[in-house]
Amino acid sequence: MSIPPLFQRTGELSKADEWSRTIEKVDELKAKISKDPNDVKARLQIATIYMAEARITGEHPYYYPAVLKILDGVLSIDPRNFEATTFKASVKMSQHQFAEARDLAEQARQINPDNAYVYGVLVDANVELGDYEQAVAMSDKMQAMKPSLESYSRASYLREIYGNYPGAISAMQLAVDAGLPGSEPYCWSKYTLAHLYTITGQLDKAEREYAEILAVRPSYAFALGGQAHVQRLRKQYDKALATLDQAAAIMPEFSFHEEMAEIYALQGDQQKAADKYVEVVTMLDEDAQSGHSVDLEMCKLYTKLGKLDSAAVYGQREYSKRPKNIDVNHAMAAVAFKQDNVKKAQEYIEVAMRTGSKNPELLRQASEIELAMGNEQESKKLIAEARKVNPNPVL
Repeated sequence: MSIPPLFQRTGELSKADEWSRTIEKVDELKAKISKDPNDVKARLQIATIYMAEARITGEHPYYYPAVLKILDGVLSIDPRNFEATTFKASVKMSQHQFAEARDLAEQARQINPDNAYVYGVLVDANVELGDYEQAVAMSDKMQAMKPSLESYSRASYLREIYGNYPGAISAMQLAVDAGLPGSEPYCWSKYTLAHLYTITGQLDKAEREYAEILAVRPSYAFALGGQAHVQRLRKQYDKALATLDQAAAIMPEFSFHEEMAEIYALQGDQQKAADKYVEVVTMLDEDAQSGHSVDLEMCKLYTKLGKLDSAAVYGQREYSKRPKNIDVNHAMAAVAFKQDNVKKAQEYIEVAMRTGSKNPELLRQASEIELAMGNEQESKKLIAEARKVNPNPVL
């Protein structure tokens, strides 16, 4: 039941104010555990710190197994410990092991049905498994128990899923307002708000949110990644690549490298794009080795690369685990459409659109499928809906 060490930060992240306090706090907690190996509270505090470090540093392949080891240690001491069971469910969510996460969260809810945190995990797990009605019910319970950044942000995501972008933006603004400026959850909420502005074509507002994040937390790599995406949409490709380099130097996040590959392709440098895509595959493989399910990401990646047989294998693997999820069905529709299996693509896209999502990418995919089926008027209607959300044809 030994405690894994902190993963040492480097570069910009090591300069952040909280890093020295984090080291000091973990050392203090480890000393408590040395004196009393059954000190469950100290173990749980370290697990909480490590979960935050995973989000801040992006070192998921190290931290998620480390946190699970700590939590299993707690559960060996106290098998019905609510916090350990709930945190374990949260880590399983982060590893994309959604069914296991939901089972653990349900166990935790039976131990303590009056805690808002566990309902947040149940919202997330039900969303990922495609049980959206249940996710809404869990979200309503969470908000009734504790209106907070966490509950508002989940309400925002559900509104987005159901096609209500103005409502999603409004709820995410409430999440931002409820956060502690400069904290990681506050920055994540502002980042998500900026993402919603980007999806809806409000690029100036998105840029403002990213700039405000970086003003209080200069090492927040996701904000840099968001800035780069806006720069890409503005066709400022060299600037976007430089910003992504900054982000990638802070955090080993595969999506930064994937966006670089896409920009290289837009610039006509297919070799650089191909080399960068190889890096992305390697990063995803490393994540997979630590227990992180990456089948959906691999499906989307191989679809972009035109390697449709591989895309179909990964997509089918993910589909077998969560056939009701709209993102999974969107990905499967894209593969089937590119394989000229329009009938199958239509079956997938119908499931992907069952919540009334107004995601412009989804609407455009549906429009292509309708056109291929000979339904020109329906195709035009879907394109009009996409343009109403965002007139920019590239996301």
